[in-house]
Amino acid sequence: MREISASKIREAVTELCLKANFDLRQDVLGALKSALKKETNARAKNILKEVVENAKLAKKKRLAICQDTGLVSIFLEIGNDVAIKGDLEEALHKGVEDAYKKGYLRKSVVNDSLMRKNTDTNTPCIIHVDIVKGDKIKVSVSPKGFGSENKSAIKMLRPTASENEIVDFVIDVVKRAGADACPPLILGVGMGGTFDHAALLSKKALLRSIETRNTKKHFRDLEKSLLKAVNSLKIGPMGLGGNTTALAVNIEEFPTHIAGLPVAVSVSCHATRSAEKVL
Repeated sequence: MREISASKIREAVTELCLKANFDLRQDVLGALKSALKKETNARAKNILKEVVENAKLAKKKRLAICQDTGLVSIFLEIGNDVAIKGDLEEALHKGVEDAYKKGYLRKSVVNDSLMRKNTDTNTPCIIHVDIVKGDKIKVSVSPKGFGSENKSAIKMLRPTASENEIVDFVIDVVKRAGADACPPLILGVGMGGTFDHAALLSKKALLRSIETRNTKKHFRDLEKSLLKAVNSLKIGPMGLGGNTTALAVNIEEFPTHIAGLPVAVSVSCHATRSAEKVL
């Protein structure tokens, strides 16, 4: 049994929150640069150029990529041969608090859904835990802004739903998002499981590199079809027209009940941020 201290996890969370907010993921940055080369709409090209420049300046000057530095979700994969010494939950929250204080990042979390008093720490964070084989811990952080989060949606489709119905639902979500979610978008789609699990799958889909496709051919094909359909909307960068409405569609799936087909769409903006580390 390998022992890992909670303090080490706290340090990792702080490091990852800063990295995610200052350094745009290389897969996302690469997709933006590729879209810039392919885009034919002049206005869209100018916007993409500014988005790429923004990411460059954020990294160089250690400034937030976006003013909305998000509500942080932490995804842990904890090996079953790991013993954690100390208070894990406290370490996760404190790690986020440390980062947002150290990086002068905007604190956007309120302590009550109705009373809405700012906690001034950007905590609590959202915590998801999976137990896996091994003696390591993988820590992934996702500081997701609410411009895009507010446009996410879930639908409980019939088990007999066709692929076209799934595409129609995703397209409707993107149309409703319009310019408000700061396109070009990355869409995380979760399929299967239960109401809550489909939503979690859609969030996990956003952690996956957009250069990596689903391992199952029929889901790979659906990812491709969805991306093509979304980009045919011509909403374009920042909703001002163009060929680049989305950079990628990532699907994560899970077995489900015979009587249903939950489909969740996590809408994420051009500044899709996450970072990970294995301890």
